[in-house]
Amino acid sequence: MEYVTSPLPAAVLWDMDGTIIDTEPLWMGAEEALVLRHGGTWTDADGLSLVGSDLLESAAYIRERGNIPMTPPQIVDHLVGEVLKGIGDGVTWQPGVFELLTEVRALGVPQALVTMSYRGLAEAVVGRLPAGLFGAVVTGDEVTNGKPHPEPYLTAARELGADPAECIVIEDSPRGAAAGLAAGALVLSVPNAVAAVPEPGLVVIDSLAGIRAADLLALFDDATLDRV
Repeated sequence: MEYVTSPLPAAVLWDMDGTIIDTEPLWMGAEEALVLRHGGTWTDADGLSLVGSDLLESAAYIRERGNIPMTPPQIVDHLVGEVLKGIGDGVTWQPGVFELLTEVRALGVPQALVTMSYRGLAEAVVGRLPAGLFGAVVTGDEVTNGKPHPEPYLTAARELGADPAECIVIEDSPRGAAAGLAAGALVLSVPNAVAAVPEPGLVVIDSLAGIRAADLLALFDDATLDRV
């Protein structure tokens, strides 16, 4: 796959949960509490297996695993409500995210939020950030196919008027990274709950702390040189 590179990407497409904000503990806690309340068994591996997943797919898994007498949409509504409560108690931004978001915006590079969380939850997070950071917000309840399908990232790129091949996706989960790669974008993986492995088009870093806008494409140039 060939990419047209420039000093800055055409757009930056951001995942939310685990990438911008550390909500994964809230999701995992809500999932476990729901299953245990109905007498089921839940493990850390169950929670990790759902990171980055479409919420209805996750809910179907939770329903079966916990033998829960609720429909998947009901389970999703419950989980979203629990996470919203958690956010209301305080927000933990991932290191370096706020600085990079604001710098990219100041340089005029379009940005989108691309999350499997639903619109209400995404808006609660966006509302805690400076206005105007995102030119598009794509949520899990507004796409037909969730991650790892490319639809969410293709939709975001289209709404920004950008070529996906000239965009950088920033993700924390393997499912989200797969969605970005399938859309044809470069993917910068910053693992949170689940480890990632570098591959063509995907660079893994430990943190966004200290990462500047000018570093985004350079990270992929460095990865190419490392493989030569």
